[in-house]
Amino acid sequence: MPSIMSPQWQDKAAGFLSSSGVKLKEAKESAGTFVGEVTKDTKSNVSEVAGRVGSMVKSRWALLQQPSTRHAVQDRLISAAATTGTLLRRGFSGTKDKVVVGKSKVEEVAKITAQKSKTILTDIERWQKGVASTDVFGVPIEVTVQRQDYCKPIPQILVNCADYLIVSGLNSPYLFKSEGNKRVIQQLVSLYNQDSTASVPEGTNPVDVAALVKYYLASLPEPLTTLELYNEIRGARSSIYSTRNILKRLSSVNYMTLEFITALLLRVSQKSLLNKMDARTLAIEMAPVIMWQKESRPEFYRQYWNQMSKSPSEKSVDTPLDNTAWDMLADDGEAIDASSPIPLDDGTPVDFGAIEVIQLLVEHHNAIFTDANETVWK
Repeated sequence: MPSIMSPQWQDKAAGFLSSSGVKLKEAKESAGTFVGEVTKDTKSNVSEVAGRVGSMVKSRWALLQQPSTRHAVQDRLISAAATTGTLLRRGFSGTKDKVVVGKSKVEEVAKITAQKSKTILTDIERWQKGVASTDVFGVPIEVTVQRQDYCKPIPQILVNCADYLIVSGLNSPYLFKSEGNKRVIQQLVSLYNQDSTASVPEGTNPVDVAALVKYYLASLPEPLTTLELYNEIRGARSSIYSTRNILKRLSSVNYMTLEFITALLLRVSQKSLLNKMDARTLAIEMAPVIMWQKESRPEFYRQYWNQMSKSPSEKSVDTPLDNTAWDMLADDGEAIDASSPIPLDDGTPVDFGAIEVIQLLVEHHNAIFTDANETVWK
Protein backbone atom coordinates (compact mmCIF):
# COMPACT_ATOMS: atom_id res chain seq x y z
CA MET A 1 0.00 0.00 0.00
CA PRO A 2 1.47 3.42 -0.87
CA SER A 3 2.79 5.60 1.88
CA ILE A 4 3.28 9.32 2.14
CA MET A 5 6.83 10.47 2.74
CA SER A 6 7.13 12.37 6.01
CA PRO A 7 8.08 16.08 5.90
CA GLN A 8 11.10 15.21 8.01
CA TRP A 9 12.30 12.73 5.37
CA GLN A 10 11.65 15.25 2.58
CA ASP A 11 13.56 17.97 4.41
CA LYS A 12 16.48 15.66 5.14
CA ALA A 13 16.65 14.33 1.58
CA ALA A 14 16.32 17.81 0.06
CA GLY A 15 18.92 19.14 2.44
CA PHE A 16 21.40 16.43 1.56
CA LEU A 17 20.94 16.75 -2.20
CA SER A 18 21.27 20.55 -1.95
CA SER A 19 24.35 20.17 0.24
CA SER A 20 25.84 17.66 -2.20
CA GLY A 21 25.33 20.07 -5.09
CA VAL A 22 27.00 22.89 -3.18
CA LYS A 23 29.92 20.67 -2.19
CA LEU A 24 30.39 19.47 -5.76
CA LYS A 25 30.23 23.03 -7.09
CA GLU A 26 32.72 24.18 -4.46
CA ALA A 27 35.05 21.30 -5.34
CA LYS A 28 34.93 22.22 -9.03
CA GLU A 29 35.52 25.92 -8.30
CA SER A 30 38.34 25.04 -5.94
CA ALA A 31 39.97 22.79 -8.53
CA GLY A 32 39.49 25.43 -11.23
CA THR A 33 41.04 28.12 -9.05
CA PHE A 34 43.88 25.77 -8.18
CA VAL A 35 44.60 24.99 -11.83
CA GLY A 36 44.31 28.68 -12.76
CA GLU A 37 46.81 29.67 -10.11
CA VAL A 38 49.24 26.96 -11.21
CA THR A 39 48.96 28.07 -14.84
CA LYS A 40 49.38 31.72 -13.86
CA ASP A 41 52.48 30.89 -11.84
CA THR A 42 53.92 28.86 -14.71
CA LYS A 43 53.31 31.69 -17.20
CA SER A 44 54.95 34.10 -14.78
CA ASN A 45 57.97 31.83 -14.47
CA VAL A 46 58.24 31.43 -18.25
CA SER A 47 57.95 35.21 -18.77
CA GLU A 48 60.61 35.81 -16.17
CA VAL A 49 63.00 33.37 -17.82
CA ALA A 50 62.32 34.82 -21.27
CA GLY A 51 62.85 38.35 -19.94
CA ARG A 52 66.16 37.41 -18.41
CA VAL A 53 67.33 35.84 -21.66
CA GLY A 54 66.16 38.90 -23.66
CA SER A 55 68.00 41.27 -21.35
CA MET A 56 71.12 39.21 -21.61
CA VAL A 57 70.92 39.16 -25.41
CA LYS A 58 70.26 42.89 -25.59
CA SER A 59 73.11 43.80 -23.25
CA ARG A 60 75.47 41.62 -25.22
CA TRP A 61 74.33 42.64 -28.69
CA ALA A 62 77.49 44.64 -29.31
CA LEU A 63 79.61 41.62 -28.57
CA LEU A 64 77.67 39.66 -31.13
CA GLN A 65 78.99 41.96 -33.86
CA GLN A 66 82.60 41.05 -33.07
CA PRO A 67 83.86 37.91 -34.83
CA SER A 68 86.17 37.07 -31.95
CA THR A 69 83.32 36.68 -29.53
CA ARG A 70 80.60 35.43 -31.89
CA HIS A 71 81.29 31.75 -31.39
CA ALA A 72 81.55 32.05 -27.62
CA VAL A 73 78.30 34.00 -27.41
CA GLN A 74 76.56 31.53 -29.69
CA ASP A 75 77.58 28.73 -27.38
CA ARG A 76 76.21 30.65 -24.39
CA LEU A 77 72.97 31.40 -26.24
CA ILE A 78 72.57 27.77 -27.17
CA SER A 79 73.14 26.81 -23.54
CA ALA A 80 70.64 29.46 -22.36
CA ALA A 81 68.09 28.30 -24.93
CA ALA A 82 68.49 24.74 -23.79
CA THR A 83 68.06 25.77 -20.17
CA THR A 84 64.98 27.83 -21.08
CA GLY A 85 63.51 24.88 -22.99
CA THR A 86 64.08 22.59 -20.02
CA LEU A 87 62.41 25.05 -17.67
CA LEU A 88 59.45 25.42 -20.01
CA ARG A 89 59.03 21.66 -20.35
CA ARG A 90 59.21 21.19 -16.59
CA GLY A 91 56.74 24.01 -16.00
CA PHE A 92 54.22 22.70 -18.50
CA SER A 93 54.69 19.11 -17.29
CA GLY A 94 54.14 20.18 -13.67
CA THR A 95 51.07 22.17 -14.64
CA LYS A 96 49.68 19.20 -16.56
CA ASP A 97 50.24 16.85 -13.60
CA LYS A 98 48.54 19.26 -11.20
CA VAL A 99 45.63 19.70 -13.58
CA VAL A 100 45.23 15.91 -13.69
CA VAL A 101 45.30 15.74 -9.88
CA GLY A 102 42.73 18.53 -9.62
CA LYS A 103 40.52 16.82 -12.17
CA SER A 104 40.81 13.51 -10.29
CA LYS A 105 39.73 15.18 -7.06
CA VAL A 106 36.69 16.69 -8.74
CA GLU A 107 35.79 13.33 -10.28
CA GLU A 108 36.21 11.63 -6.91
CA VAL A 109 33.87 14.10 -5.21
CA ALA A 110 31.37 13.72 -8.03
CA LYS A 111 31.52 9.93 -7.84
CA ILE A 112 30.97 9.83 -4.08
CA THR A 113 28.13 12.36 -4.31
CA ALA A 114 26.47 10.44 -7.14
CA GLN A 115 26.78 7.16 -5.27
CA LYS A 116 25.25 8.55 -2.08
CA SER A 117 22.53 10.31 -4.05
CA LYS A 118 21.68 7.09 -5.88
CA THR A 119 21.39 5.20 -2.59
CA ILE A 120 19.17 7.89 -1.11
CA LEU A 121 16.94 8.02 -4.17
CA THR A 122 16.63 4.23 -3.98
CA ASP A 123 15.59 4.53 -0.34
CA ILE A 124 13.13 7.30 -1.21
CA GLU A 125 11.59 5.03 -3.82
CA ARG A 126 11.52 2.19 -1.35
CA TRP A 127 9.86 4.17 1.40
CA GLN A 128 7.36 5.66 -1.04
CA LYS A 129 6.30 2.10 -1.80
CA GLY A 130 6.63 1.04 1.80
CA VAL A 131 8.78 -1.44 3.70
CA ALA A 132 9.80 -4.65 1.97
CA SER A 133 7.45 -7.54 2.70
CA THR A 134 10.16 -9.44 4.58
CA ASP A 135 11.11 -6.68 7.04
CA VAL A 136 10.46 -7.23 10.73
CA PHE A 137 12.26 -4.27 12.33
CA GLY A 138 10.12 -1.16 12.58
CA VAL A 139 7.03 -3.07 11.43
CA PRO A 140 3.87 -3.42 13.57
CA ILE A 141 4.01 -6.70 15.45
CA GLU A 142 0.60 -7.78 14.12
CA VAL A 143 1.84 -7.47 10.54
CA THR A 144 4.94 -9.54 11.28
CA VAL A 145 2.88 -12.31 12.85
CA GLN A 146 0.39 -12.32 9.96
CA ARG A 147 3.18 -12.83 7.44
CA GLN A 148 4.82 -15.79 9.15
CA ASP A 149 3.88 -19.43 9.21
CA TYR A 150 4.14 -20.25 12.89
CA CYS A 151 1.78 -21.96 15.29
CA LYS A 152 1.94 -19.21 17.94
CA PRO A 153 1.13 -15.49 17.52
CA ILE A 154 4.68 -14.52 18.46
CA PRO A 155 7.29 -13.04 16.09
CA GLN A 156 9.58 -15.83 14.91
CA ILE A 157 12.65 -13.68 15.49
CA LEU A 158 11.91 -13.62 19.23
CA VAL A 159 11.33 -17.36 19.32
CA ASN A 160 14.61 -18.11 17.56
CA CYS A 161 16.57 -15.71 19.76
CA ALA A 162 15.00 -17.11 22.94
CA ASP A 163 15.70 -20.71 21.90
CA TYR A 164 19.33 -19.82 21.23
CA LEU A 165 19.72 -18.15 24.63
CA ILE A 166 18.05 -21.01 26.50
CA VAL A 167 20.36 -23.55 24.89
CA SER A 168 23.66 -21.72 25.05
CA GLY A 169 23.43 -18.32 26.68
CA LEU A 170 21.69 -18.16 30.05
CA ASN A 171 24.97 -18.17 31.96
CA SER A 172 26.46 -15.27 29.98
CA PRO A 173 27.13 -12.28 32.24
CA TYR A 174 24.96 -9.20 31.87
CA LEU A 175 22.45 -10.55 29.35
CA PHE A 176 20.11 -7.76 28.21
CA LYS A 177 22.37 -5.20 29.88
CA SER A 178 25.47 -5.31 27.69
CA GLU A 179 24.75 -3.55 24.43
CA GLY A 180 26.60 -6.00 22.24
CA ASN A 181 28.66 -5.56 19.09
CA LYS A 182 26.91 -3.09 16.80
CA ARG A 183 28.32 -4.56 13.60
CA VAL A 184 27.20 -8.06 14.54
CA ILE A 185 23.76 -6.79 15.51
CA GLN A 186 23.41 -4.92 12.23
CA GLN A 187 24.25 -8.13 10.38
CA LEU A 188 21.59 -9.97 12.38
CA VAL A 189 19.06 -7.23 11.64
CA SER A 190 19.80 -7.55 7.94
CA LEU A 191 19.51 -11.34 8.19
CA TYR A 192 16.10 -11.25 9.84
CA ASN A 193 14.79 -8.50 7.57
CA GLN A 194 15.49 -10.82 4.67
CA ASP A 195 14.34 -14.03 6.36
CA SER A 196 12.31 -13.70 9.54
CA THR A 197 12.52 -17.47 10.14
CA ALA A 198 16.32 -17.66 9.99
CA SER A 199 18.15 -19.42 12.78
CA VAL A 200 20.68 -17.51 14.83
CA PRO A 201 24.10 -18.21 13.25
CA GLU A 202 26.09 -20.75 15.24
CA GLY A 203 28.74 -19.17 17.42
CA THR A 204 26.97 -15.83 17.85
CA ASN A 205 27.68 -14.21 21.20
CA PRO A 206 24.57 -14.58 23.44
CA VAL A 207 25.04 -10.95 24.53
CA ASP A 208 24.49 -9.87 20.90
CA VAL A 209 21.39 -12.06 20.63
CA ALA A 210 19.92 -10.59 23.82
CA ALA A 211 20.69 -7.09 22.55
CA LEU A 212 18.94 -7.93 19.27
CA VAL A 213 15.78 -8.78 21.23
CA LYS A 214 15.91 -5.36 22.90
CA TYR A 215 16.44 -3.55 19.62
CA TYR A 216 13.57 -5.42 17.98
CA LEU A 217 11.19 -4.46 20.77
CA ALA A 218 12.45 -0.85 20.66
CA SER A 219 11.79 -0.71 16.92
CA LEU A 220 8.09 -1.51 17.26
CA PRO A 221 5.80 1.44 16.45
CA GLU A 222 3.89 0.76 19.69
CA PRO A 223 5.00 -0.94 22.92
CA LEU A 224 3.83 -4.45 23.79
CA THR A 225 1.71 -3.05 26.62
CA THR A 226 0.21 -0.49 24.17
CA LEU A 227 -0.07 3.25 24.66
CA GLU A 228 -3.76 2.98 25.48
CA LEU A 229 -3.29 0.77 28.54
CA TYR A 230 -0.12 2.38 29.86
CA ASN A 231 -1.72 4.32 32.73
CA GLU A 232 -4.00 1.46 33.79
CA ILE A 233 -1.23 -1.12 33.84
CA ARG A 234 1.10 1.22 35.67
CA GLY A 235 -1.56 2.06 38.22
CA ALA A 236 -2.31 -1.61 38.93
CA ARG A 237 1.29 -2.68 39.52
CA SER A 238 0.72 -3.34 43.23
CA SER A 239 -1.95 -5.95 42.51
CA ILE A 240 -1.40 -9.24 40.69
CA TYR A 241 -5.14 -9.67 40.23
CA SER A 242 -5.69 -6.20 38.73
CA THR A 243 -2.66 -6.47 36.49
CA ARG A 244 -3.82 -9.85 35.19
CA ASN A 245 -7.27 -8.53 34.30
CA ILE A 246 -5.97 -5.45 32.53
CA LEU A 247 -3.45 -7.45 30.47
CA LYS A 248 -6.29 -9.64 29.20
CA ARG A 249 -7.50 -6.63 27.23
CA LEU A 250 -4.38 -6.72 25.08
CA SER A 251 -4.62 -8.24 21.63
CA SER A 252 -3.68 -11.91 21.34
CA VAL A 253 -0.38 -11.04 19.65
CA ASN A 254 0.65 -8.50 22.28
CA TYR A 255 -0.49 -10.67 25.17
CA MET A 256 1.25 -13.83 23.99
CA THR A 257 4.44 -11.99 23.07
CA LEU A 258 4.51 -10.22 26.45
CA GLU A 259 4.05 -13.58 28.18
CA PHE A 260 6.83 -15.08 26.05
CA ILE A 261 9.32 -12.28 26.74
CA THR A 262 8.69 -12.21 30.48
CA ALA A 263 8.97 -16.02 30.59
CA LEU A 264 12.39 -15.68 28.98
CA LEU A 265 13.37 -13.00 31.50
CA LEU A 266 12.23 -15.28 34.30
CA ARG A 267 14.56 -18.02 33.03
CA VAL A 268 17.42 -15.53 32.84
CA SER A 269 16.76 -14.32 36.39
CA GLN A 270 16.88 -17.91 37.67
CA LYS A 271 20.55 -17.96 36.63
CA SER A 272 21.34 -14.61 38.23
CA LEU A 273 24.20 -16.01 40.32
CA LEU A 274 26.03 -16.65 37.06
CA ASN A 275 24.76 -13.95 34.72
CA LYS A 276 24.41 -11.14 37.34
CA MET A 277 20.88 -10.34 36.13
CA ASP A 278 18.10 -10.70 38.70
CA ALA A 279 14.47 -9.73 38.11
CA ARG A 280 14.96 -6.12 39.22
CA THR A 281 18.03 -5.59 37.05
CA LEU A 282 16.28 -7.14 34.05
CA ALA A 283 13.25 -4.92 34.63
CA ILE A 284 15.45 -1.82 34.68
CA GLU A 285 16.94 -2.81 31.32
CA MET A 286 13.77 -4.05 29.60
CA ALA A 287 11.05 -1.70 30.86
CA PRO A 288 12.05 1.14 28.47
CA VAL A 289 11.50 -1.11 25.43
CA ILE A 290 8.40 -2.98 26.64
CA MET A 291 6.34 -0.25 28.31
CA TRP A 292 6.58 3.41 27.40
CA GLN A 293 4.49 6.48 26.75
CA LYS A 294 4.34 8.29 23.43
CA GLU A 295 6.57 11.12 24.61
CA SER A 296 9.17 8.71 26.02
CA ARG A 297 9.53 6.38 23.05
CA PRO A 298 12.98 4.67 23.18
CA GLU A 299 14.27 6.52 20.13
CA PHE A 300 17.89 6.45 21.28
CA TYR A 301 17.91 2.67 20.77
CA ARG A 302 17.13 3.18 17.07
CA GLN A 303 20.61 4.44 16.31
CA TYR A 304 21.95 1.05 17.38
CA TRP A 305 19.70 -1.06 15.20
CA ASN A 306 20.29 -0.51 11.53
CA GLN A 307 17.85 -1.65 8.89
CA MET A 308 19.99 -2.50 5.87
CA SER A 309 18.88 -1.32 2.44
CA LYS A 310 17.45 -3.94 0.14
CA SER A 311 15.63 -3.84 -3.14
CA PRO A 312 12.16 -2.26 -2.91
CA SER A 313 9.27 -4.70 -2.76
CA GLU A 314 5.83 -4.49 -4.31
CA LYS A 315 4.22 -5.72 -1.08
CA SER A 316 4.57 -3.24 1.71
CA VAL A 317 3.36 -1.59 4.86
CA ASP A 318 3.81 1.96 6.02
CA THR A 319 6.50 2.43 8.66
CA PRO A 320 8.95 5.06 9.90
CA LEU A 321 12.32 5.54 8.25
CA ASP A 322 15.22 3.51 9.54
CA ASN A 323 18.52 4.87 10.77
CA THR A 324 20.50 3.84 7.68
CA ALA A 325 18.82 6.53 5.65
CA TRP A 326 19.46 9.14 8.33
CA ASP A 327 23.12 8.11 8.54
CA MET A 328 23.51 8.71 4.80
CA LEU A 329 21.88 12.10 5.10
CA ALA A 330 24.25 13.10 7.88
CA ASP A 331 27.22 15.29 7.07
CA ASP A 332 30.68 13.75 7.07
CA GLY A 333 31.90 13.15 10.58
CA GLU A 334 28.42 12.66 12.04
CA ALA A 335 28.34 8.89 11.60
CA ILE A 336 27.76 6.93 14.78
CA ASP A 337 30.82 5.30 16.28
CA ALA A 338 30.23 1.55 16.22
CA SER A 339 32.42 1.05 19.27
CA SER A 340 30.69 3.59 21.51
CA PRO A 341 28.26 2.23 24.11
CA ILE A 342 24.75 3.49 24.64
CA PRO A 343 24.95 6.31 27.18
CA LEU A 344 23.61 5.42 30.61
CA ASP A 345 21.86 8.77 30.85
CA ASP A 346 20.14 9.72 27.62
CA GLY A 347 18.15 12.54 29.19
CA THR A 348 14.93 10.53 29.50
CA PRO A 349 13.47 10.40 33.03
CA VAL A 350 13.53 6.93 34.58
CA ASP A 351 10.04 5.43 34.67
CA PHE A 352 10.14 3.60 37.98
CA GLY A 353 6.47 2.67 37.65
CA ALA A 354 7.15 0.80 34.38
CA ILE A 355 10.17 -0.90 35.96
CA GLU A 356 8.01 -2.14 38.82
CA VAL A 357 5.44 -3.47 36.35
CA ILE A 358 8.02 -5.51 34.42
CA GLN A 359 9.56 -6.77 37.66
CA LEU A 360 6.10 -7.88 38.75
CA LEU A 361 5.51 -9.71 35.44
CA VAL A 362 8.83 -11.54 35.80
CA GLU A 363 8.65 -12.47 39.45
CA HIS A 364 4.94 -13.46 39.34
CA HIS A 365 4.83 -14.61 35.76
CA ASN A 366 2.87 -17.83 36.25
CA ALA A 367 0.32 -16.18 38.54
CA ILE A 368 -0.38 -13.36 36.08
CA PHE A 369 -0.48 -15.26 32.78
CA THR A 370 -2.73 -18.02 34.05
CA ASP A 371 -4.80 -18.41 30.88
CA ALA A 372 -1.89 -18.30 28.45
CA ASN A 373 -0.29 -21.36 26.99
CA GLU A 374 2.68 -21.18 29.32
CA THR A 375 5.99 -21.00 27.55
CA VAL A 376 8.08 -24.00 28.44
CA TRP A 377 11.62 -24.75 27.34
CA LYS A 378 13.32 -28.06 27.88
